[in-house]
Amino acid sequence: MKIIFLGTPDFALPSLDVVNDHFDLIAVITAPDKRGGRGHGWIESPVKKWALEHNKKLLQPKNLKSPKFLNNLKKLGADIFVVVAFRMLPKEVWNMPELGTINLHGSLLPKYRGAAPIQRAILNGENDTGLTTFILKEEIDTGDILLQKKIHIEPNENFGSLYEKMKREGSHLLKETLDKMISKSIQPTKQLNELASPAPKISPKDLEINWHQPVENVHNQIRAFSPFPGAWTTYEHKIFKIFSASRLMIQPVEPPGNWVIENRKSLKIACLDGYIQVLSIQPPSKKCMDVVAFLNGFQQ
Repeated sequence: MKIIFLGTPDFALPSLDVVNDHFDLIAVITAPDKRGGRGHGWIESPVKKWALEHNKKLLQPKNLKSPKFLNNLKKLGADIFVVVAFRMLPKEVWNMPELGTINLHGSLLPKYRGAAPIQRAILNGENDTGLTTFILKEEIDTGDILLQKKIHIEPNENFGSLYEKMKREGSHLLKETLDKMISKSIQPTKQLNELASPAPKISPKDLEINWHQPVENVHNQIRAFSPFPGAWTTYEHKIFKIFSASRLMIQPVEPPGNWVIENRKSLKIACLDGYIQVLSIQPPSKKCMDVVAFLNGFQQ
């Protein structure tokens, strides 16, 4: 079975390794290079770097509907396309291979359809999330389900650790899916649209902490955006990012948002029903640091 792999970030790399090691990977498609960094040089995607290191045929189309790109894609003669963390595909692409196009998604579909399923699951305080392989169709994340795997979210787990766990487990689920497709021992099932929920892209307003809510909600927000991009708050008109914290379930005497500093060793911030005990924080124009180091140099 000839496979073309489409992906961009490092989340795709374990799956790319699996496809390369166990199947016939004939080409890789990733996003075009983009300018960035301090020198504004060209930045290559992790998937592109992988393809170059493994001497794989590489395509970086700017326009996925370009007749030239579509013609070159068809000439490769793939039996199936595999998508892991890539942009939305037009029908001219996903409908091309004989066996269709399968996608690995970071949730238990139909829950959390969209661009940010991992962050949204943590933000909403879910105890479990998971992974789904499904057949691509026109509407985003709505195709027939092939396989799923449930993944537990630990009470203090943040986006970074869950992301790493899911990208590893995702590669195993993808291999199992492809093996069963080859042996024709898999039966796609329709998604139940009435159980669907959205996972829209993270916006700047999602990152600002509102202290007029329960401790649990604020703790989830901090976890969902750690280690990147960071949930933030203001103190004396300056922005501080909080990357780790614990919950202190004591009814606060201070109004929500008030900082309580104790002996330059502890910083807690009042919420509606308790405190967030800050463990690591990033002051303006500085790196993230543990709270004791921060308080030692902090001027109130």
